Amino acid sequence: MEGNVHKFGDNVDTDVIIPARYLNTSDPAELARHVMEDADPAFLQKVRLGDLIVAQKNFGCGSSREHAPLAIKAAGISAVIAHSFARIFYRNAINIGLPILESPEAAEKIAPGDRVRVDLAAGRIDNLTSGEQYQATPFTPFMQDLVEKGGLIPYVRWRLRSDAGNRKPDTENSDR
Repeated sequence: MEGNVHKFGDNVDTDVIIPARYLNTSDPAELARHVMEDADPAFLQKVRLGDLIVAQKNFGCGSSREHAPLAIKAAGISAVIAHSFARIFYRNAINIGLPILESPEAAEKIAPGDRVRVDLAAGRIDNLTSGEQYQATPFTPFMQDLVEKGGLIPYVRWRLRSDAGNRKPDTENSDR
């Protein structure tokens, strides 16, 4: 993943990520049209496919709605890096396939507009603008699969299809 950085501070709550007035839909494209608009009204005009959000402490605090990470992902953001995440946001992000990385050093040192590359498997964050490198906890192979497949539900569907194709016929009970 590689893109330009959009930076936010501490305690960015889910009502800032996607304001409650837009929660009458779960359509990702519609949610994306309003992502971060209360924090930065021009956010959507600045975002390019693959860009990243970098934030400080407690990103995604507030309500437990999945709309927040869904809106971020649908807007084309490839990953979120923060000093820390609200636990429910962290789980919701993984469930919908939005990569998120905790790295206090990266959150502190990366500046708005920096170009950043992320390696989920290694947990490495390369700031291509400054030449600095930061470490985050690498994604486990399971979490990488979840993100690659688009989230928990697509992953489970994929596993069910894969497992069904790998089952051996039950010859012992074949005349039933």
